[in-house]
Amino acid sequence: MKPITDAHVAEPGLVVVEIAAADDETAFAVQELLAARWGIAPADRTTREPGEPGVRLRCFLDLRQRLDAEHQAEGGLDPVTG
Repeated sequence: MKPITDAHVAEPGLVVVEIAAADDETAFAVQELLAARWGIAPADRTTREPGEPGVRLRCFLDLRQRLDAEHQAEGGLDPVTG
C-alpha cells in the first residue's frame, strides 16, 4: 500500500482506516458499514501481502461529515478533495 500522506490527516476528523479481513467480501462489508455513517473515499479493491493471511483494504473517512439518507444514496466523498 502507498504511504499515508499529510493531506490524508491534515485536520482533526480526517481518518485513514486500514481493514484486515479473511476475504474481499468481509473487507468490503466493513467499508460499507463505515460509508453508511460518514463521508468516505472508498477503496475499489483489496490487496494481498505475500506470506500474510487474508486481504487488506484502506479507505479514508471524514468524521466531520455525518451522512443523512440523501447523501448515503449518492455514494462516498473524498475527505481530502471533497
